[in-house]
Amino acid sequence: MKTVKQIPPKLARRFLLWFLRDDLAEEVLGDLEEKFLVVLNEKSLFKARLHYWYQTINYLRPFATRHLKSNSNYFTMYQHNFKLTYRNFLKYKSTFLINLIGLSTGLACALLIYLWVADEVAVDKFHQKNARLYQVIENQGLSGNTRSTRSTPWLLAEALAEEMPEVAYAAVATPPFWHEKSTLKVKDKSVKAGKQYVGRDYFNIFSYNLIHGDKHRVLNDKNSIVISEDLAVKLFGTVDNILGETIEYQQEAEYVVSGIFENIPASSSIQFDFVLSVELLKDSQPQAFLWKNSGPYTYLVLKEGTDPIAFNEKIAGFIKTKTEDTHRSLLLTKYAENYLRGNFQNGKRVGGRIEYVRLFSIIAIFILIIACINFMNLSTARASRRMKEVGVKKAMGVPRKALVIQYLTESIVLAFLALLLAIAVVSMFLPEFNLIMGKQLVLRPNAELAVAAITITLFTGILAGSYPALYLSGFKPVTILKGKLQNSVGELWARGGLVVFQFTLSVIFIVCVLVVYKQIAFIQTKNIGYNKDNVIHFEIEGKIKENLDTFLTELERIPGVVSASAAAQSMVGGGNTANISWEGKDPDTKIPFAFRPANYGLIELLDLKVTEGRAFSRNYSDSLAVIFNESGIKTMGLKDPIGSVIQLGSFQCKIVGVVKDFHYESLRTPIRPMFFILSPPQFLEKVVARIEAGKVGPTLERMEQFYRKYNPGFVFDFKFLDQDYQNQYRAEQRISVLSRYFAVIAILISCLGLFGLAAFTAERRSKEIGIRKILGAGSLKIIMSLSTDFTKMVLVAITISLPISYFITRSWLSNFAFGIDLEWWFFLGAGLLALLITWLTVGIQTVKAANANPVECLKDE
Repeated sequence: MKTVKQIPPKLARRFLLWFLRDDLAEEVLGDLEEKFLVVLNEKSLFKARLHYWYQTINYLRPFATRHLKSNSNYFTMYQHNFKLTYRNFLKYKSTFLINLIGLSTGLACALLIYLWVADEVAVDKFHQKNARLYQVIENQGLSGNTRSTRSTPWLLAEALAEEMPEVAYAAVATPPFWHEKSTLKVKDKSVKAGKQYVGRDYFNIFSYNLIHGDKHRVLNDKNSIVISEDLAVKLFGTVDNILGETIEYQQEAEYVVSGIFENIPASSSIQFDFVLSVELLKDSQPQAFLWKNSGPYTYLVLKEGTDPIAFNEKIAGFIKTKTEDTHRSLLLTKYAENYLRGNFQNGKRVGGRIEYVRLFSIIAIFILIIACINFMNLSTARASRRMKEVGVKKAMGVPRKALVIQYLTESIVLAFLALLLAIAVVSMFLPEFNLIMGKQLVLRPNAELAVAAITITLFTGILAGSYPALYLSGFKPVTILKGKLQNSVGELWARGGLVVFQFTLSVIFIVCVLVVYKQIAFIQTKNIGYNKDNVIHFEIEGKIKENLDTFLTELERIPGVVSASAAAQSMVGGGNTANISWEGKDPDTKIPFAFRPANYGLIELLDLKVTEGRAFSRNYSDSLAVIFNESGIKTMGLKDPIGSVIQLGSFQCKIVGVVKDFHYESLRTPIRPMFFILSPPQFLEKVVARIEAGKVGPTLERMEQFYRKYNPGFVFDFKFLDQDYQNQYRAEQRISVLSRYFAVIAILISCLGLFGLAAFTAERRSKEIGIRKILGAGSLKIIMSLSTDFTKMVLVAITISLPISYFITRSWLSNFAFGIDLEWWFFLGAGLLALLITWLTVGIQTVKAANANPVECLKDE
């Protein structure tokens, strides 16, 4: 057994020795050690050490403190260093400005990205039960692959809460994207608001704090409604004394306000305005509440001390105990991780938004490094101007450590000046950054931001000043004072290597920007198999539900409306089913088919190309008729599909047509088998209408007037189909915009450094230029001579960067099943652009130097 040494705390003893006067130290330490032994014998070791620390702190008084000459010397040294730094900034204004602009730009980028990354990382972590909050994922083993979906059986949460003692709370919630905004009405006020159907323990699971109401009982009554404080103010003008008030929902039902919750914070991945009890769906759609059907999300809070790994194994086969389906299993996932790591492949996490967090973090680091390289290069290049200062100091006995501190002080001071400028830049551009990223970031002073900003700035200052400090402080005083110091090969290689590194990153940025831009352009212009232009959709609600066909007929009579139909959801995304069979199908094979419930005329409205058979038609008895895409027919292996009968659940459906494959999902995924099914009006949720090109504005005004007259009390809230399509690529579009900004910034910072180096080179070689001109050399030859070294460095950078950029862009494009080809000119064009930028940057200085009067260059000889 290890024993604790019964001695005074060493740290306190060292501290005493450091600050006590020499004539007091021995006496005080002796007294304290005697007192320590007394307390140790009478009480305990812990109390003895505590008393020793108390007495140590008690001696922090002016009479006992030594007159620290070294501290005074340090203060004087730092004061001297700050003066030298200020004088050097004034003396070398161009270098100072180049470094200040470069570092402040780099720090501004880093701060913007830090704000975004901190916001992303904080999403969904504000819930009080976050450590025990989980979401259940369903893995479906279909056709040799495992497909992960958040949709789970409606009965799962209730069953887990009853049968699993490890579960503290469980509840289902319908995904927000299931519902368009619904109309709520109080007296003469009508408001569109987003909803969720949730289980009764929803507010026990999530920390959406209730201003009024009891979280244990607000959803006990299925006729209750819980609303946000904003919605309460819109409907009632207040949040007080409205519990028990009635709200009319969709002019169909009335619900009683049982609670009011605080507005959902921006750091929540789920946003909604009110919730209703999921028991309402059980009444209206009882067929959905079967174990074979999935739909809602399932959330759990485990009891304290529960091992999530063991519980995960326990529930994996839970669905198999309720059904005969052996293809479905459950996976427990940490709720807070699903926002950043929400992608699954073969039943395992494979990433998600975290990849963009890492990407932008790396970009911020690289931009900072590029800015630091400018400082390093310009500081070492101009070392000859500071040789005598270094030589005199070293000859007077100043140690190398003091010189290192001096030059690091210079770089850190510059970094903090750059930080002040960076904060101003961030404040200026933050609204635009928020617009691009879809965020509500605020540059609000707080301890976390202050620590991050200071840490980043210190890192930048030390990184930027480390090489110049070590380089300058290493000069030998004798060599300096004799004027025999020459640029070493190692120094030239180091400086060239840093320039190469800068432009390698810049060229990679250029290639990536070009590829991302071309892919986004490809997405926007690709023929996706249907015509999404000038198509709008809006909810079927109110009187429209009573007679959908009449409404569609009246809608088509409006001038500018080309055609109108109805569907269950937008063309983007949608439901899936594996409960389908056909003649010759292997009963043990489960293949998921996407499906779209549709009305007459939808195929024609979308301009889908029918390759076999026909579209839905009122001229035929088309109840339970289906139309497959080509991939669906190929998957089923039907050679003559028209007229074939398939089994869809308990229904027999007849294939009446085949449409050419089209992209009903993102271009990230290959086209999967799908079908349209002619659906009764009561199962359709959206009106879809095509507007004549060039007449969208006036037609929408006429449609709104007609809608208000036909459906009083409801708001004409529509969306464009092409917006739904573009929203699938929101992340890529943001990357495209930001990468362009960052690429320009990286190139500008690199060019700033190159500009400064070119100016210094021209200045250092001014006498050589004067002699060459006197001997008859032309301006063009001098320009080429001065530009050659920089051209070589950039060519090396291009050679290094092209294979790296090819690997990066190919890896990114692999996320798309349909994408552009990597053309050779992407890479050659990026290299030539970098070379052209180099020549323009260096050319300004070289042309100025080449055209200088040789007499001016040689007059001090």
